[in-house]
Amino acid sequence: MEELADIFKALSNPHRLSIFQELLHREGFRVREGHSCCGRHDGRCCVGELGRVVDLAPSTISHHIKELKNAGLINIDKQGSFLYCTVNWDIWQKVVDFFGQ
Repeated sequence: MEELADIFKALSNPHRLSIFQELLHREGFRVREGHSCCGRHDGRCCVGELGRVVDLAPSTISHHIKELKNAGLINIDKQGSFLYCTVNWDIWQKVVDFFGQ
């Protein structure tokens, strides 16, 4: 329950919820339709692109990305000077299962 409480706390912020929703959408739908983020088609989205999509300043998006990562909701992959985000589907499944009970 403690882990779920931390997840819900992270998602209770409207900006973080918007960021996470965008990642869910990109990984679940756009990649299958052939759209990409930062020129990628593997479901990963760079932090800069997420900031532009949800209209947040770089320092603000970085703060929210950190909170989502700390809650376990997203994974971060650094390649060069880029940070790519993906949904942590194992953790997200715990949330889905919680509401399915």
